[in-house]
Amino acid sequence: MSQWEKLRQLPAVYTQQLNELYDRDALPMDVRHYLSAWIEKQEWRRAARDQDLAMVLFQVLLENLDNQHSRFVQEESFLMQHNIRRYKRNFQRYQDDPMTLASTILWFLEKEKEILQTADLAEQVQYLHVEQEAMETSTQQDLERKLAGLRNEVQCMEHTMMCLEEQQDEFDFKYQTHTMEARGEEADKNQQVKVLQLLVNRLDDCRKSTLLDLNKLLDRTEDLIDTLVKKELVEWQRRQQKACIGAPDNVCLDQLEKWFTCVAVCLFQVREFLSKLEELVGKVSYDNDPVKIQRPALQKRADTLLKDLIKSAFVVETQPSMPQGKGPLVLRTNVQFSVKTRLLVKFPELNHSMKVNVFMDREAPQIKGYRRFNVLGTKSKALNMAESQSGGMVADFRHLTLKEQKCGSGGKGISDISLSVTEELHIICFDTVFELKGLSVQLQASSLPVLIISNSSQQQSAWASVLWFNMLSQDTKDVLFFANTPAALWTQFREMLSWQFLFATKRGLNDAQLEMIAHRLFGKQQNYDTCKVAWSKFSKENTPDTFWAWFDGILVMVKTYLEDLWRDDLIMGFVSKGKEKSLLKKKQRGTFLLRFSESVIGGITFSWVDTTITGEPEIKTVQPFTKVDLSQIPFYEIIRNFQILEAENVPENPLLYLYPNTLKDEAFGKYYTDKSGADSPYIKYIKTKLMFVSKENTLEAKSPMSSDMAQGEGLEPKNGPCGEAAEQNRDPHPLESYMETHQPDPMLSGLVPNPEEDLLMYLNNPNLFGDSDILQDEQMLPDFNLQTFPCLPQQSCGTTFQ
Repeated sequence: MSQWEKLRQLPAVYTQQLNELYDRDALPMDVRHYLSAWIEKQEWRRAARDQDLAMVLFQVLLENLDNQHSRFVQEESFLMQHNIRRYKRNFQRYQDDPMTLASTILWFLEKEKEILQTADLAEQVQYLHVEQEAMETSTQQDLERKLAGLRNEVQCMEHTMMCLEEQQDEFDFKYQTHTMEARGEEADKNQQVKVLQLLVNRLDDCRKSTLLDLNKLLDRTEDLIDTLVKKELVEWQRRQQKACIGAPDNVCLDQLEKWFTCVAVCLFQVREFLSKLEELVGKVSYDNDPVKIQRPALQKRADTLLKDLIKSAFVVETQPSMPQGKGPLVLRTNVQFSVKTRLLVKFPELNHSMKVNVFMDREAPQIKGYRRFNVLGTKSKALNMAESQSGGMVADFRHLTLKEQKCGSGGKGISDISLSVTEELHIICFDTVFELKGLSVQLQASSLPVLIISNSSQQQSAWASVLWFNMLSQDTKDVLFFANTPAALWTQFREMLSWQFLFATKRGLNDAQLEMIAHRLFGKQQNYDTCKVAWSKFSKENTPDTFWAWFDGILVMVKTYLEDLWRDDLIMGFVSKGKEKSLLKKKQRGTFLLRFSESVIGGITFSWVDTTITGEPEIKTVQPFTKVDLSQIPFYEIIRNFQILEAENVPENPLLYLYPNTLKDEAFGKYYTDKSGADSPYIKYIKTKLMFVSKENTLEAKSPMSSDMAQGEGLEPKNGPCGEAAEQNRDPHPLESYMETHQPDPMLSGLVPNPEEDLLMYLNNPNLFGDSDILQDEQMLPDFNLQTFPCLPQQSCGTTFQ
């Protein structure tokens, strides 16, 4: 089944996400739908780097649009003919830059995959939230019962008002009749007066009863508003905060809109009841009339409740985000972003009548250097039901940009507090006016705090600030949060870390992986729950190799190159060197595991069990692979083709069983290409360079997590650097000159940018190699050709990991 077909079969909550994705103009949903099969078969990632391929795909896209137009001409579909012509004109602006179009289409396809993954994830994590969901269901059912009771009371009140009006009409008729009959027997008149007195007493009782019922109705309404505004809406806002940083929380507003609208409709009916009472009093009144005494207070209370409800109902449904940003709430000057507001009280008669205005920082703090920004673009839009697939009242701002005001180095301020660009929080504000049935209410809404950067190099640090704020703060207007940044409990921190993997790959971190991270942060503890992580330890210490830079580097690597392996639980990932050794030393020869590098940002390595001459187990580890390697060959092909030289120069793959005891080919076989070894398409076009296994007890590069983390895999043998380490300290050409390399295929040229990014493909027994031998005697080295897998002569280069 195609990706598009899977998307079309998703539940409504995910279909809404898809509709919101294609609200953008860059790739119309019609084009995605009618050209879905063709779009999904193209190599957009490659085209984004290859001008020639991008131009070819651009031309074919226009031809396909022409074909679709011809089809609609035959079907006499006038509207689609018009739309296809318009889409084609819009795409023609990419004539001079087709790679941008390829990048855009690739971005949409990746976002579609994220929606599918989120949908799958919802099923996988459902069992984790069974008790919570049961409680939420119980709360929702209770709320539904209360709303049903409120609607029933309103209907009863309508009947009461009709009875009250009938009683008043009866009294009024008899009173007017009595007044008109000037003559008559005194006894008859006295009898009529008694009847009238009885009627007015009944009318008074009915009015008092009606006013009492209205008070009870407002009590019930106030209780519901408290539940909606102070509980349900606050919980939704917190879920939205967590969803912004990866939590799998439901942030759909349809249910809240239904509840808010129900209460608002009932309150408008109460106002009509009070207006009716005023009308009745204008016709018939008397001394100590309870309506005259109580109605003004009831009117004020009803209006106050309704205004409070409507003010709370104006929210930011989709937080500010750039189309291809790292996540929401990080904006860049002069780069377009989108944001969507929504009114949770839905009255169709207000469609397109309420104008929403957008502006920055309603109450900017007076601190030194605090920047000010202007909002550019379409800053005013009408709330309407056309831009929401569920029919909600929304104003979708799609093409806004921010420009910094020219005021020196920022605001002068009255405080000495100074914040960095990636800690300086700003709020985007919205206002509008609600006017209906004589009620006028000024409404205001604001986004979650955003970080505003000026170049892409600040994005990683800014996203760290977004994570920290939304993990810890529920005061969504605290723009000075980073002036005195609180620490995070490990229980909060671990959840946030796991969300990052959960959102990116559909698989979060397990307890063992999180324990390894905790051990690196806090050392050995019996229980980490009370431990705290400081903001500086997360994002500032050891700059630029901070904890967050290390963790995010792994996350990006997994998302880009290892997602399938990670999702299938083939990568152990976060495991310390000591834990790795204890796991492997009890296993049979050839058992290996995959883990992330503790020192190389965005690196992954593997270790395996070998045996010494005496038969003792020893653990060997390879230097980490990074995006330079993984961008050229899949990691599973590296594992598949990995070889070292054993006795008598026989090449052997030492990787036999994935920990704990799964055959390698059973674990990775479904990923393999049809060809392997010399026939592998991944080897054929890749320039190569040597890679050596390092000695375990040697020093590793400085750890990005903390100074006490430099205990991971060794990268430099004691007797001098070799492999990549050698290339960092001396000219790499001497090594490369001894190897025969293949020129890359022209169609794959974009995959091999330069010799420095050549893949580390072939590992030889380090016990057989020495730096001096390799560099001094060219005659001893035969041509190195991966297609035939020849082996280098025996030399020495330190010792392997133990």
